[in-house]
Amino acid sequence: MIETLLTVLVVLLCCGVAYAVAAARVVKQYERGVVFRLGRLRREVRQPGFTMIVPAVDRLRKVNLQIVTLPVPAQEGITRDNVTVRVDAVVYFKVVSPADAVVAVEDYRFAVSQMAQTSLRSIIGKSDLDDLLSNREKLNQGLELMIDSPAVGWGVHIDRVEIKDVSLPETMKRSMARQAEADRERRARVINADAEFQASRKLADAAGEMSRQPAALQLRLLQTVVAVAAEKNSTLVLPFPVELLRFLERAQQPAAPPPADGSTGATANGPSADDSAAYGSPADEPVAEPSAATPAGAPSAGRAPARAGALAGATARRAAGQAPAPTARARTQGAPARAGGEAGPSAVASRDERRDDGR
Repeated sequence: MIETLLTVLVVLLCCGVAYAVAAARVVKQYERGVVFRLGRLRREVRQPGFTMIVPAVDRLRKVNLQIVTLPVPAQEGITRDNVTVRVDAVVYFKVVSPADAVVAVEDYRFAVSQMAQTSLRSIIGKSDLDDLLSNREKLNQGLELMIDSPAVGWGVHIDRVEIKDVSLPETMKRSMARQAEADRERRARVINADAEFQASRKLADAAGEMSRQPAALQLRLLQTVVAVAAEKNSTLVLPFPVELLRFLERAQQPAAPPPADGSTGATANGPSADDSAAYGSPADEPVAEPSAATPAGAPSAGRAPARAGALAGATARRAAGQAPAPTARARTQGAPARAGGEAGPSAVASRDERRDDGR
């Protein structure tokens, strides 16, 4: 009897242990337990920790409440401006209602993935290429709303959606590269033109300042020579001032020859060279009428030799103590120039011949 009783107790104890082992469940902190009793959903959601169910009657299903990172496969579509692109994205979501996530949808992960793909295709067709490349935040918000609307009934909350990459055709990449290069070249030309304009204004101001101070141009020329010489070049190019060329041109101009009748160069409009040299007054340029001995078209002698001879004669008479030879200060109309007295017969004859030739 006692042995039978002990055997029954041992059997009951073993059954109790087996029942406890079969009914015991452990729910983790990030999980929630949904219990189905004979196929009916128990509204009570099992919290994290140790819990018990009825073996062979209850069925416990654990639901993860962590944020799930779901990559969306690349979707190929045509944008609103007729550009073919491939766009992939990533969806972050979590379960907020374990019962709805188990009952309302068969597989909420697969459902969210398919909804994300269809929403991504819709966003591609409604957007331009520039929006996909530069205005992604707005597209992300629109994509999040499109996925979150049906996911609310599944007990799923879409935390955020991010467009990860936009793949363009090679032809479009080359076109965009050419566009960017042209835009940068345009900006470079504008900046260069602006710099040239500012430099030209500064150079104009510098030229105006140098025109008021002629010595500044010479100093600038010397600075340029020093700068070029510092380069250790074998050839030195030195600019030649135009003012020096004009000075040499004036010095090489031909002068009128002295009169053939031996006069000292008296003119009808002013004093002679001797008087000018003797009294220190400036003499006008000598004007001598062509004599019969001088052929027409023959080149006249320079002014410098005539003036030098007149100065030498005046100096010699002053050294000898003689008075300067009187000359004619003015000539009446038709009267010949005289050098210290009346003209000789040869001078009168030459004058008559020139007058006849002129008539």
